[in-house]
Amino acid sequence: MKKIILLMFLGLLMSTNIVAQTLHLYGGKNHDEYLGCLNCDKYNSNSIWNAYGTYGSKYNSNSIWNAYGTYGSKYNSYCPWNSYSNDPPVVVDKEGNFYGYFSVNKYQSKRADFDLALTIYEYHELIRDDVGKWYDKIFK
Repeated sequence: MKKIILLMFLGLLMSTNIVAQTLHLYGGKNHDEYLGCLNCDKYNSNSIWNAYGTYGSKYNSNSIWNAYGTYGSKYNSYCPWNSYSNDPPVVVDKEGNFYGYFSVNKYQSKRADFDLALTIYEYHELIRDDVGKWYDKIFK
């Protein structure tokens, strides 16, 4: 009985660890420009969901939500919203493990295709207008 409970606990821990992994975006030519935390809460200063933070503001030049910035303009090759981009941001964890390219380009090799990324791709134009509201919709 103890073995069964232990195995169930380890299975739960392993599945939670994957979900609980903090994911970060990096963009630019060498993917060395930090673009924020993809799944941090909306109060975290590095979160793309914090409208008052650097990476969640639609006015900051390094925000994916700035429609006129390098990483938010759908016409820029480094932007995730460019349907033809071959050099979009990457999603990595704190150890540098690669989770895919963050891109609406469905033909992008190794595109991040986990649920959160797919939701953001689909609704990015609406999310841009109120990241905090969308954080609540997606994560709660």
